[in-house]
Amino acid sequence: MSLLNFQIRGEGQPLVLIHGLFGSLDNLGMVAKPMAEDYQVISIDVCNHGSSFHRNDMNYTTLSQDVISVLDHLNIKQADFLGHSMGGKIAMQIALSFSHYVRSLIVADIAPISYPAHHQEIINGLQQVEVQIANQQITSRKQADELLSHYVETPSVRQFLLRNLTTTDGQLHFKCHLQNIANCYPQIMQALDPNQSFSGDTLFIKGGASNYITAQHSDVVKPMFPNSRAKIIAGAGHWLHAEKTVAFNKIVKDFLNR
Repeated sequence: MSLLNFQIRGEGQPLVLIHGLFGSLDNLGMVAKPMAEDYQVISIDVCNHGSSFHRNDMNYTTLSQDVISVLDHLNIKQADFLGHSMGGKIAMQIALSFSHYVRSLIVADIAPISYPAHHQEIINGLQQVEVQIANQQITSRKQADELLSHYVETPSVRQFLLRNLTTTDGQLHFKCHLQNIANCYPQIMQALDPNQSFSGDTLFIKGGASNYITAQHSDVVKPMFPNSRAKIIAGAGHWLHAEKTVAFNKIVKDFLNR
């Protein structure tokens, strides 16, 4: 069985970090670095992302098993888990399916609900970049950014997405597997099973300016995660760990050290 790509920093109680859609383990680096002063931080590339293997199946049961396989490989019996966005759903599924592995759970700006498709323009834009790279019409990041700007208006979002571009033997290519992600996108947007529950300590961290978690979601969250609480970071959007890093890391450390 293939093993996800992972990186370990620090020593102590294990803390597993799981990134979001179109990300990689580097995206939570601003969390991993300070946490590694007190914890053994295990940062993971989800399948079809970063340097991990590719597979045309991204249902949350399978994605959570992928992470557990890394822990088994490292002989880790229990860890704290922190996931952002899609990674938060994976972390929640781990808690629901493999609760004995989970000391505590931190979910960054996502709920266990079904979300409407809202990444289609991003997927279309990235696929167009990939086609033009293959046809050698795009040979630089600057050209890739110019094309992607027709699909994605915000420069910081384009910068994040184009971190997936890498060069091998002088040839640009995507590290993430765009076609598999596009094929699996309906799975990624799905809700988790509301009939499952996790009774361990759980913290939801919401960006105050983000609509990924709303008050209405508590009707779903509370039965599934009865021992959960929430923190809101004012002025932060969906990328709360990058936008308000100091505040985010303090909330995480306070919760883990409770």
